[in-house]
Amino acid sequence: MNGGVEVVGIKIDNVNMDEAAALMEEFLETDRCSMVFTPNSEILLTAVRDREFESILNSGHLVVPDGIGVVIASRFYGTPVKERVAGFDLMMRLMDMADSRGNSVYLLGGREGVAEEAAIKLTESYGNLRIAGTRNGYFEEDSENNIVNEINNSKADILLAALGAPKQEKFIYKHSDKLKVKIAMGVGGSLDVLAGKVKRAPEFYQKAGLEWFYRLVKEPRRIIRVLRIPKFIALAFYDAKLK
Repeated sequence: MNGGVEVVGIKIDNVNMDEAAALMEEFLETDRCSMVFTPNSEILLTAVRDREFESILNSGHLVVPDGIGVVIASRFYGTPVKERVAGFDLMMRLMDMADSRGNSVYLLGGREGVAEEAAIKLTESYGNLRIAGTRNGYFEEDSENNIVNEINNSKADILLAALGAPKQEKFIYKHSDKLKVKIAMGVGGSLDVLAGKVKRAPEFYQKAGLEWFYRLVKEPRRIIRVLRIPKFIALAFYDAKLK
């Protein structure tokens, strides 16, 4: 952990965006599968109830605070994180690196056709980035070994797993010893954003840590998910007081 803080039992690396990107560039020079996780408040709440998931997040080689709730919670433990490191933005920094280095990426996840559309958008934006392969996120557990073989046979340097939490993190961890990629990153709904299926909040909301509010206005049915943010903050406050 890079001078980090433990929030509700999960070790969060205390890095800013540039530092996180620099670490991923180092990962691209190694021969191991480095696991990059980007938990927000909702994901950390899930980990509190799921000890296996908690252990998996704590095994990550880079775990960044994706969400204003995590940033606020870190202050209760006496080691505030430097800034929110949004998973989508970190993923795009990784794509910048991959393009400059000529690395290849495999896109796994989303509904039928989403990964392919995201791949088209990436190739339109990056001239040197190679799309090694794509696959949707609907598969049974008994297909996982075949998918891992497909990823390895593609010679991909990077795996972007958009399976939703905790499925994507559990998939990455379960197969990390077999995956031949240099970086495996859980990216949630980012392929939907790349494919143009979902629109990100305007920059003002992103910088103000109010992406959750923008999404709530656009999708009122998200209210149950949004209410988990204050629940998480209260849990973190109580947990920090017990330390």
